[in-house]
Amino acid sequence: MPHFNIIKESHYKKTFRNESIKGQFDLQIESIKEQFSGNIDIENIDWNVGLIVGSSGSGKSTIAKQIFKDDYIKEFQYGNESIIDEMPKIKSTEEITKTFNSVGFATVWSWLKPYNVLSNGEKMRVDLARAILSDKNLIVFDEFTSVVDRTIAKTSSSAIQKAIRKLNKKFVAVACHHDIIDWLEPDWIYDTDKKQFFFAQKNIKDQKLNLKLENVTQKNGNYLNDITI
Repeated sequence: MPHFNIIKESHYKKTFRNESIKGQFDLQIESIKEQFSGNIDIENIDWNVGLIVGSSGSGKSTIAKQIFKDDYIKEFQYGNESIIDEMPKIKSTEEITKTFNSVGFATVWSWLKPYNVLSNGEKMRVDLARAILSDKNLIVFDEFTSVVDRTIAKTSSSAIQKAIRKLNKKFVAVACHHDIIDWLEPDWIYDTDKKQFFFAQKNIKDQKLNLKLENVTQKNGNYLNDITI
């Protein structure tokens, strides 16, 4: 897990449009190759919340799927039942409602709605609750807070990190926004733009946990985004 070196290569057909683009931009290529290399050195540390963050196309999802392939949350399938009935059948109503509240999905009448009529913010919270109720010890959640406004993103980040720590689970958020860091309070961060791993030091002050990102330990990784000629 500490080191990764991922190579993605895409081939394309010789169609009229593809060849037109090659000619227009003088591209002498037969395939497109991307390489993502670096370190997420978390094997020997005690942690609950991690964050892989960076701009679109910087390799966040690719890295998360490769490193945490067995715990990467794929899209859940929902029918037309109420949200509370969509949750795992082995869970009690009390367990489900407690989990809903723990992730900030606390609007009771929304529990009776089907998934497809919920707002984007509600859908994200429902997916988080369902992931927690799945009994997985490690949850890797892609596009975290990507489709919600930034106020909801921050409050949701705060709610989920508290729930994860209370349950002593592990949660890795894969996100494109840095504004959630202070709210998510991750134990570690991998920034795909800076190609760096950060271990966030925790200190207790006034009975509260404060993130001291200015004192982080940085471990460099490498990121290459190239075209094979």
